[in-house]
Amino acid sequence: MLLGRGPECESLDRLIEAIRSGESRALVLRGEAGVGKTALLDYLLACATGCRTVRVAAVESETELAFAALHQLCTPMLDRLGRLPDPQRKALRTVFGLQDGPAPDGFLVGLAVLSLLSEAAVEQPLVCVVDDAQWLDHASALTLAVSARRLSAESVALVFAVRTSDDQMELPGLPELVIGGLDESAARSLLRSVFPATLDERVRDRIVAETGGNPLAILELPRGLTPKELASGLVVAPVRGLAGAIESNFARRFSQLPPSTRRLLLIASAEPLGDFALVCRTAERLGIGLEAAAPAAAVGLVELGPRMRFRHPLARSAVYRTASAEDRRSASGIRGGDGPRCRSGPIRLAPGPGGGRS
Repeated sequence: MLLGRGPECESLDRLIEAIRSGESRALVLRGEAGVGKTALLDYLLACATGCRTVRVAAVESETELAFAALHQLCTPMLDRLGRLPDPQRKALRTVFGLQDGPAPDGFLVGLAVLSLLSEAAVEQPLVCVVDDAQWLDHASALTLAVSARRLSAESVALVFAVRTSDDQMELPGLPELVIGGLDESAARSLLRSVFPATLDERVRDRIVAETGGNPLAILELPRGLTPKELASGLVVAPVRGLAGAIESNFARRFSQLPPSTRRLLLIASAEPLGDFALVCRTAERLGIGLEAAAPAAAVGLVELGPRMRFRHPLARSAVYRTASAEDRRSASGIRGGDGPRCRSGPIRLAPGPGGGRS
């Protein structure tokens, strides 16, 4: 169980128990950047033994691409597409660019996704998580909200993580679990695990107070500070906000990396699936070798494995926002031929029950 997250972990345990018993659940984890939403999603997936799992990370670079995030979510299940009713199958094939046709009704697309999730859960319960949901493209957000509000007894869990400050991503009508900072005891224990014997107790108390128990702030903001700076206790600049301070910390580390590593990370920041092989193929076309990733892993910006995973969504944001507009376009354009063909343009949302917007 995660440090200081007993009640939250118990809520996620109950969610897994529910879908194993044949029920379905939708849930929104809402909290400030760095508060631990991603860690809770990790916990949820680790507990989902015997379940099929799909993880999606929405990215800032694809917020203007209609259905980009939905394509991420549905791609592992497209082998079940033939089992859907004909209108629903055609709707999904159209929005994913698998066939030509006019933009389908948005409500129909939402029902098609619900049917696809249900079909994927026939053999074993299905757990889908969407991290950094504030970066969902508008079409995907509307469609997933339609599907999530209509879950009933499909053995499907659809869980979103979204930042508190991003009001544009409301996901109305879905149950929420608000994630706050760690309590004082847990926050002090976390800080001791990083600086076991180098901080004066008064300084430790000040860091815990100024970070508000935000786990990422406790772990990341003191990194790279001198003993004198740590002794001052002035780790966070309150006027900038925690998210800005943490992102600036990641940006500082990024700016100190070799040029080839910075270019590699920029390519990775624009690759939503974190497909390390695809990132490397793209980098090779620019003459950047695999060894360029090592400095980024050494300073804690990324984790390397079958996929290149950023240490935290704020690390991805720092890389993407630090780059110039020209470099962003270059990175996106280089890998553009490998991405999904998603249909652009508006979708029409039919009224939900009671006449409200879905």
